[in-house]
Amino acid sequence: MTDVLKAPAPASAPASRRGTDARTARRRAALEWVAIHSLGVAAALFFVLPFVFVLLTSLMSDNQALTRSLWPHPFEWHNYVTVFHTAGFLTWWKNSLVYAVSGTVLTVVSSVPVAYALAKFRFRGRNTALMLVVATMMLPPQVVIVPMYLFWANQMHLTGTLWPLIIPMAFGDAFTVFLLRQFLVTIPNEYVDAARVDGCGELRTLLRVILPMARPAIAAVALFQFFSCWNDYFGPQIYASENPAAWTLSYGLETFKGAHQTSWNLTMAATMLVMAPVIIVFFFAQKAFVEGVTLTGVKG
Repeated sequence: MTDVLKAPAPASAPASRRGTDARTARRRAALEWVAIHSLGVAAALFFVLPFVFVLLTSLMSDNQALTRSLWPHPFEWHNYVTVFHTAGFLTWWKNSLVYAVSGTVLTVVSSVPVAYALAKFRFRGRNTALMLVVATMMLPPQVVIVPMYLFWANQMHLTGTLWPLIIPMAFGDAFTVFLLRQFLVTIPNEYVDAARVDGCGELRTLLRVILPMARPAIAAVALFQFFSCWNDYFGPQIYASENPAAWTLSYGLETFKGAHQTSWNLTMAATMLVMAPVIIVFFFAQKAFVEGVTLTGVKG
C-alpha cells in the first residue's frame, strides 16, 4: 500500500522543474528588458540633459545663472524678449532663413537631375563621373577657400554678402547627388521604360514618375542641407564678417556671447532661439528623414 501511494511522486518532480524553468526564463527576460531599456534611457539622457541645462539656464536671472542652482526661481521668460530686442538679432535671423531656404532649394533643384542621369542613363564614363562626384566629397572646403575668396572678392565683388555661399549651390552638391543617386538606383527601370513608351521625355519622366517616388530621399537631403546652412559658421565668417548686416545667427551668436560675457542666461536664451528652428523642422519631418536616410543605403 505504501508503494502504491508513493508512485505518483516521480511525475510531480518534472512538473515542478518545468515551473521553475518557466520562472527562471521570465526572470531572465525581465532582466534583459531592464538592461536594454536602461541603456536606451541612459543614451537618451546623455543627449537630452545638455539641452535641458541650456533651457533651464536661459530662464534664470542674471545672478542665479552664476550660481550652482539648477532650477530657475522664478522663471524669467522675459530673457527671450530681451534677446529678440537685441540690435541685429532679427537681421541675423532673417539672413539665416534666407541662406538656409534658398540654399536648400537651389541644392535640391540642381542635384536631382544629376542624380537621375547617374542612376538611369547609360553612357560611357558614367562610373568615372560618379567617382569624380564622390572624390569631391573628400576635398575639405578649407583647401580651396583662398582662391575662392579671391575670385568672389576681386572678380565678382560680392564679399560682405551671403551670395558667395548661395550661388555655388545652384550647381549641385556632391553629397546630395550621391545620396539621391543611391536612392534612385533602387527604383525599377521598368517605370522609366514604361514612361518612355507612353511618349514621356526625360524631363517629364523625371517630374511625373521619379520625383513622386523619390520624396523620402529628397526630404532627407533637403533636411541635411537646411541644417548645414543654418549651422554654418565658417562660410559667413569668411565672406560676411566685414558687414554686420549680412551676419547669420551662427556667426552673430559669437558676437552676442562676447557682449554678454557674464549674462549666461541671455546667452543660453539666444542659443535656444538658434536651435529652435532646427528642432521644430526635425520634429515635424523626422519620419521622412529617417525613411530617406534608410532607403538611400539599400543598393549601391
